[in-house]
Amino acid sequence: MIGKLRGFGLFCYDFIIGDDWRVAVGVVAALGLTYGLSRTTVPVWWVLPVALVVFVPLSLWRVIRRR
Repeated sequence: MIGKLRGFGLFCYDFIIGDDWRVAVGVVAALGLTYGLSRTTVPVWWVLPVALVVFVPLSLWRVIRRR
C-alpha cells in the first residue's frame, strides 16, 4: 500500500510540477489572484490569459537558454 501511495505521489508531482516548478507556482498564483479578484467588482476573465502569455514564453526562454 505504501508503494502505491508513493507511486501516486510521484506521479502527481511529475504531472503538476513537471519540468518547471516556476510555471506551476505561477499558475497557482494566477488562480489565487483570479479567486481574490472574483470577490470584487473587477472583471477577472483576463487574469489567466495574461498568465499564459507571461509564463509560456518565460518557460521556453529558460529551456532554450539551457542548451
